[in-house]
Amino acid sequence: MRPPVTPRERSTPEPAPARDGASTPGSGPETASQSSSPSSSESSSPAHEPVTDLSDLPPAWSGRRALAWPGVPLLVALALWAYAVRHTDVSRLDDYGLVSALHPAFWAGLAVLTTGFWFTVRDARRPGAWSAAYVLGLLVMERATQAVLYPTPLYAWAWKHEAVIDHLLTAGGLQTADQVGDMAVYDQWPGFFAAQAALQRLLGVDSAAMFMAWWPLASSLMLLLPLLLIYRTFTEDRRLVWTAVWLFYVANWVGQDYFSPQSVAYALHVGVLAVVLRRFGRSAVRRGRPRQAVWTVVITVMIVAIVISHQLTPGMLAVCLVALCLSRRYRDWVPVVTTVVIFLAWCLTAALPFLSAAMPDMIRSIGDVGANVETGYGATPTGTGAIVTSWAARLLSGSVLLLAAVGVLRQRVLRHRARPLLLVAAAPLPMFAASSYGSEMIFRVLLFMLPGAAFFAAAALLPKVRTLAADAAAQEAGSRQGAPAESRRGIGVWVPLAALLGSTLAFVPAYSGKDRINYFPPQEVALVRQLFDQAPDGSLVVAANRNYPDAYASYWSVDHYWFLDDARSHVDQIVRSPAGTLARDMAGVERPARAYFLLTQGQLANSEMNGQLDKAQLDRIRKSVAASPRFRLVAENSAGWLYVLKQAGGAER
Repeated sequence: MRPPVTPRERSTPEPAPARDGASTPGSGPETASQSSSPSSSESSSPAHEPVTDLSDLPPAWSGRRALAWPGVPLLVALALWAYAVRHTDVSRLDDYGLVSALHPAFWAGLAVLTTGFWFTVRDARRPGAWSAAYVLGLLVMERATQAVLYPTPLYAWAWKHEAVIDHLLTAGGLQTADQVGDMAVYDQWPGFFAAQAALQRLLGVDSAAMFMAWWPLASSLMLLLPLLLIYRTFTEDRRLVWTAVWLFYVANWVGQDYFSPQSVAYALHVGVLAVVLRRFGRSAVRRGRPRQAVWTVVITVMIVAIVISHQLTPGMLAVCLVALCLSRRYRDWVPVVTTVVIFLAWCLTAALPFLSAAMPDMIRSIGDVGANVETGYGATPTGTGAIVTSWAARLLSGSVLLLAAVGVLRQRVLRHRARPLLLVAAAPLPMFAASSYGSEMIFRVLLFMLPGAAFFAAAALLPKVRTLAADAAAQEAGSRQGAPAESRRGIGVWVPLAALLGSTLAFVPAYSGKDRINYFPPQEVALVRQLFDQAPDGSLVVAANRNYPDAYASYWSVDHYWFLDDARSHVDQIVRSPAGTLARDMAGVERPARAYFLLTQGQLANSEMNGQLDKAQLDRIRKSVAASPRFRLVAENSAGWLYVLKQAGGAER
């Protein structure tokens, strides 16, 4: 039991919350050390009484065992993980992705890790290094498993980004909008690609594919420091801080941590919020104007990096900073004005060609919330495995948001102290009315809500944060009740553990349930590279969809046509008469260029699991092409087939 509050504790309270309910963000941990007695008017109001951060609970036991025992479940969990990855076969993934392929030892290790973390973190006197070690262990099990198991990098989008970097290195520059078509969005936001090209040269590697597989782990680690800074702005309780970090990582299943501009821009976004929350509060501004100029330069550099790298993140950052200004603690408009000015300057200059073409569609989508959150054709989970993993992701996000709502309602003191973080969590919601963002806006809104949502979700799992006076009264009531208090304590341990464990286990299907789509075996990589090694400039590559490795290799000199992107009527025509329709579509290519038809394992999985064409229909298309005298088989292996359209006149090679 927690000891009763001593008179000395009552006489040296923590600083009273500000009038709008926030703590003193802008100074973070050092604010807690600058204690001052509240005025009589403040202490008479429950919302302004000094608070306890639950940090004065005694350890479960003392001595060497208290220091060493958290290492046991951590080592056991990592040993089980190492055994599992050595005994997991990913050569034949089904519609459940990595979920059904993983060795059972992986699930046991994840359960041991989560349980060990919970019993470690809930003791506020235990060194925070143990909680940090558990979070790092979680990141290894979450984000490094795929890098260890798969011999090639995941995600067709990551391979696309590698192609952009390759072009930047070989051509010495990027293309204009009229030259590259749908690749203009990358050429007009080149910050990430320029930085990766420099990194590639610095490391002396031939391709970004050498480190792409490990990017999810690296980008997740980039988020750790800014998250800690944000959470420590509003609480000194290590239990709340590290539980919030844990929930952030297990709820971040959206998959924007892969090798992409979004991954870096998001880390910078969270970094800007951390600086603003800690250094742009009213008290921080009063303490040091000269230092304020330094922090303005810091966030300006980060904002420039965000703006030149990604299209959506600057808008999300702007709405979050505007929301902060609704709190009286953050009325400094410098961060907001800086973000908006830099964003508009880039949009009206470097990005103007792309935005001019896209603006009519963007304007039409404003306010159409229903269409903006509607799943488009080719993005509807189809099949038992795809539907189950999709629901796992939805339930994971829903449970964390529900926990966050419970935390807001239950933790009255935090609701006031951390009101700025609550505003930041709610700020992305209006973006539903702004755009569909290629049917992904709902996922991006969830991603940008997570830092705040995870904090309040963690607060729902922990005991109530109370003022010192209320805490003393609760202790007196607890000592009178005796056994019932102990019973409630048991519920307070095991029920939150069950919620934490369920969320952690649900991350795996939510994050890795579509690995049948996202994984490309070495045979598929070899087949596609054989195609681009022999395709002359001006050639055309026809495929069902763009879900294959190196789909954008040589995009500056080779054209692409993905027939499932066409209107449904034309797709139906291809299904009815595959070889004849495809031959007509490919007939405009003149020598020395060639027209190729490529069908691979990744395309089949993507089409089947996303509700486009099923396996029987795609098999019919391939067999029709194989039987047609107008096509010739160039190469095939266990992962796909490559055909070339025979050209009229002259001998075929």
